[in-house]
Amino acid sequence: MEKRIYNFSAGPAVLPEEVLLEAQKDLFALPGVGMSVLEISHRSKIFDKIFADAVEGLRSLLSIGENYSILFLQGGASLQFSMVPLNLMPPQNKADYIVTGSWSKKAVKEAKRVGTVNIAASTEEEKFKRIPKQEELKLDPGAAYVHFTSNNTIFGTQWHAEPNVGNVPLVCDASSDILHKKINVNKYALIYAGAQKNMGPSGVTVVIIRKGLLERSQDSLHTMLNYKTHVENGSLYNTPSVFGIYIIALVTKWLKNIGGLDAMYKLNKEKAAVIYDCIDSSGGFYKGHAEKDSRSLMNITFNLPAEELEKKFVSEATAAGFDGLKGHRSVGGIRASIYNAFPKKGADDLANFMRDFQKRNS
Repeated sequence: MEKRIYNFSAGPAVLPEEVLLEAQKDLFALPGVGMSVLEISHRSKIFDKIFADAVEGLRSLLSIGENYSILFLQGGASLQFSMVPLNLMPPQNKADYIVTGSWSKKAVKEAKRVGTVNIAASTEEEKFKRIPKQEELKLDPGAAYVHFTSNNTIFGTQWHAEPNVGNVPLVCDASSDILHKKINVNKYALIYAGAQKNMGPSGVTVVIIRKGLLERSQDSLHTMLNYKTHVENGSLYNTPSVFGIYIIALVTKWLKNIGGLDAMYKLNKEKAAVIYDCIDSSGGFYKGHAEKDSRSLMNITFNLPAEELEKKFVSEATAAGFDGLKGHRSVGGIRASIYNAFPKKGADDLANFMRDFQKRNS
């Protein structure tokens, strides 16, 4: 196909066209190198430059100080569900988890293999329609850390400000909204994120860890599960995801070129508003899953009056060039994922399609 369609997939997700075109150019041979970016050694000087560009790009965009290490690991956020407690729970062997969806539940499951997990708050009984309020959090001041998931792809909810956890280290799974806006990294002890939503392709996971926490990583841990191993070896203890890191370097450059994360945040709010306004003005034909003050800017989830109508919506939308709108199998309905690289025109076109579909099916 010569014409690109609109990719609403929850992940792996849409990438900036400028990044794809540059990667296409380098796929056969990097300028001055004579080898594909897929072929270069992770021990080569050319990769050293790519790696440095990716690190500098993240440090610059998020104002990450030198008291934090940036790692490029593998195993996805799912491996971090285990690495975080294995490295950070000792010696207290207890941690607080805020449960706002399926991914935080999976993180809890792995943490329980290591120590005691206190569920500081959960909205599961409300079908994860909202983010807990600060006053609902039952935090343990003696916890090793507090873990939360900043954006919930399946249910379409998002934290719009970090939970206040006092002096306890804050850990965040930011897989589905990292780089969507500027955050104060100094509030966090550790942030981890799979790249395949907002940063790059699947196969690489970014970990931003405060260096002072590394003293918790015990030497008895398996080598590859120890954060110290990866910090000491500059993410090169094993062969890293060379291509994935290369794409992250290009994405950070693209973000800088469009004005940085403040400009990205402004655009993300505009894109989401177009679709949410369509839902809210539909007279109940479209019903959003998330409560309004918990709505995600990345994943917009909603239902139609009947399941058969939802199937028809997805079928007609797919035929019209809108791909990946079917909701997650656990909740059904419709899900429009509009990550950083998703174009504003795509949000406008979907809203127009939604209004037309309602007119024809009311």
